[in-house]
Amino acid sequence: MAGAAAESGRELFPGSRDPSAPRLAYGYGQGSLRELRAREFSRLAGTVYLDHAGATLFSQSQLESFTSDLMENTYGNPHSQNISSKLTHDTVEQVRYRILAHFHTTAEDYTVIFTAGSTAALKLVAEAFPWVSQGPESSGSRFCYLTDSHTSVVGMRNVTMAINVISTPVRPEDLWSAEERGASASNPDCQLPHLFCYPAQSNFSGVRYPLSWIEEVKSGRLRPVSTPGKWFVLLDAASYVSTSPLDLSAHQADFVPISFYKIFGFPTGLGALLVHNRAAPLLRKTYFGGGTASAYLAGEDFYIPRHSVAQRFEDGTISFLDVIALKHGFDTLERLTGGMENIKQHTFTLAQYTYVALSSLQYPNGAPVVRIYSDSEFSSPEVQGPIINFNVLDDKGNIIGYSQVDKMASLYNIHLRTGCFCNTGACQRHLGISNEMVRKHFQAGHVCGDNMDLIDGQPTGSVRISFGYMSTLDDAQAFLRFIIDTRLHSSGDWPVPQAHADTGETGAPSADSQADVTPAVMGRHSLSPQEDALTGSRVWNNSSTVNAVPVAPPVCDVARTQPTPSEKAAGVLEGALGPHVVTNLYLYPIKSCAAFEVTRWPVGNQGLLYDRSWMVVNHNGVCLSQKQEPRLCLIQPFIDLRQRIMVIKAKGMEPIEVPLEENSERTQIRQSRVCADRVSTYDCGEKISSWLSTFFGRPCHLIKQSSNSQRNAKKKHGKDQLPGTMATLSLVNEAQYLLINTSSILELHRQLNTSDENGKDELFSVKDLSLRFRANIIINGKRAFEEEKWDEISIGSLRFQVLGPCHRCQMICIDQQTGQRNQHVFQKLSESRETKVNFGMYLMHTSLDLSSPCFLSVGSQVLPVLKENVEGHDLPASEKHQDVTS
Repeated sequence: MAGAAAESGRELFPGSRDPSAPRLAYGYGQGSLRELRAREFSRLAGTVYLDHAGATLFSQSQLESFTSDLMENTYGNPHSQNISSKLTHDTVEQVRYRILAHFHTTAEDYTVIFTAGSTAALKLVAEAFPWVSQGPESSGSRFCYLTDSHTSVVGMRNVTMAINVISTPVRPEDLWSAEERGASASNPDCQLPHLFCYPAQSNFSGVRYPLSWIEEVKSGRLRPVSTPGKWFVLLDAASYVSTSPLDLSAHQADFVPISFYKIFGFPTGLGALLVHNRAAPLLRKTYFGGGTASAYLAGEDFYIPRHSVAQRFEDGTISFLDVIALKHGFDTLERLTGGMENIKQHTFTLAQYTYVALSSLQYPNGAPVVRIYSDSEFSSPEVQGPIINFNVLDDKGNIIGYSQVDKMASLYNIHLRTGCFCNTGACQRHLGISNEMVRKHFQAGHVCGDNMDLIDGQPTGSVRISFGYMSTLDDAQAFLRFIIDTRLHSSGDWPVPQAHADTGETGAPSADSQADVTPAVMGRHSLSPQEDALTGSRVWNNSSTVNAVPVAPPVCDVARTQPTPSEKAAGVLEGALGPHVVTNLYLYPIKSCAAFEVTRWPVGNQGLLYDRSWMVVNHNGVCLSQKQEPRLCLIQPFIDLRQRIMVIKAKGMEPIEVPLEENSERTQIRQSRVCADRVSTYDCGEKISSWLSTFFGRPCHLIKQSSNSQRNAKKKHGKDQLPGTMATLSLVNEAQYLLINTSSILELHRQLNTSDENGKDELFSVKDLSLRFRANIIINGKRAFEEEKWDEISIGSLRFQVLGPCHRCQMICIDQQTGQRNQHVFQKLSESRETKVNFGMYLMHTSLDLSSPCFLSVGSQVLPVLKENVEGHDLPASEKHQDVTS
């Protein structure tokens, strides 16, 4: 069946390949792949998902089949003896047989031990392998692993180190060289057990290591180290089996850890260790859990393990419903694709096509657009899996940080993976990162999984795309178009390579149809200038409201010249109020919602009073941002301090009121999460929840930070708090305030409105741009980005420490008045800043006396203090002030 499906599939670019090479098929020969996508993966409409090496996706019919099974049958605990439990036990055993059949083996040769994932399977081997410790009478066992291994393999060495067993990392090139040299002398009488671990497929680069190594190492013809003894082989197959068949009858590794969600997406958190029955009796177990004992005594040291290897090592009740789900996963995969051989051909065809196209991209000066990290030339699926690892370069050959590429990709709704992918060894080898550099990067603050992508111009990781069985040519071409658009700025100059004309599949993509399948966010659109929209409708001169609050006179209020309505109508961003003054003040009562502009506003211990005090969460309590829901910017809150209410408005909705403070007697405090911090919050009630749910078309809640919640600010950029002070935060991301400079906005505005390569201006208004950066304080400085040289600023009697720049994300591409995206803003800022996409500076109070009310006001003078290492001889006097207090 697999062969027939492959033959009837359509071939891509056959003319560009070696005629003697095997024919590669695209699709599964059972109908249009687009139809399969529309039927089984409708949730992917408009999305380009290219992280299948991280987790592939489950199909709709797979989930429906499993759900139907659960609804029609009663499955009890398999450790019981009743009818429902017997059904569970027998079904689980059938699934074990199905797994073995999938890997072309039987229960005579292998045993399936269910685990919590492939990592748990590796840990089981590390703890149960019959290691012999090094000592006076024995050289001890050896644990060897390929440096191109997942973290979970490398982590096994900590188990061996604890029992005095030597661990040895082996480089791929060293094993390749040893393979070429041939067999070396060995001592057949030595039976010291050694273990060699290697991946069938690198999760970093997709290179496929020879399965022949299994038998060569076990027979002694290939030895990772020159140590006499008996070698066992653990084949890490988690990445490999996601898109390829594995024949364990031909390649009999002793231990094979796998993870099922990488094969068909569901269930997650379930893996297995396939143990060859000749190695199983050697495994030793210390702990015993429920279901693993044939007999034991509670009062004496008496324990007899189960005879079955699976029962002996599956502590407690297995996740039996997830195990039953595996049957539906295998069934659906076979039905949709015809088998793993077809998936292998299909996914490699897409990877090879993308690799060839990506490798050919060049800047006008001939410099390559990307640097691909690979040990193969993508010549065959026998040596290369459907993974492409690379870094994007500028036209001078400098690497563009992976975090920046990831943010740009998200604007095109492309989902990819960045970092080192839990494979530091491969990352070091391909990127040329020494051990000392890894330590240096850690000392600089870089940890696995963060966004610190460049340190001293050197990359800490890369970008990875990977294809799955439901990936299409549209996905590959949308990705290529993204690279072309963002780096070469003209898809017209660099056409996306097309498939061969003789495709054979109904509905196959052509050059003319590609625009139709590209996510809508990729298209550029002109924005109409709306200079006065916010100034006219959202500016709140709240002086009377503030004065109405029953508090003492504003002792530390800032003397200022109040702007007139005509000045506001013209836009205070034009610098009419003179150098270094506050021109605009904004707070954002609801996180990620619209700005509330004021001319004078109270200051609290967390920043502007009520700034980011509320946030919208989904039905799971997860905070929503404009990254997931751009229409949040259309929710307009207004604070009325006199009536102690917040009025919330949105087009098509009746205004709704929310009290500013909680009713302490009726409030139920719950725990929420903001930027890795735990915060205490409370729900603002069903009325506003219903209002938000109606507006967004899905369940939502409005929650507010509890008045008793204490969220302390983290140290940033090595800056310490002054003695006796501890800055606290609302629901903001990083700091109490964000400041931007009008001159910096004007510079970006100039670049945007003169950069369209087709000669057609894109009309970004200055006001539009300023709102995209969602600052609290806007000043009219004299030079673009001069604020990045400041260490402190004073606004009246209020003093602020400048913590550092704001690293921008894709939210700046959202028009805050329409909710529409335009990736050009992020792209242009990325090009102009050259390194990180920074814009605006974070501020924090250095000291704050709230014994008397304090206010920030438009028109207040701003006095900056330069950093110590910045020359100030050519700066205005106002910029040379030290320790300024008004």
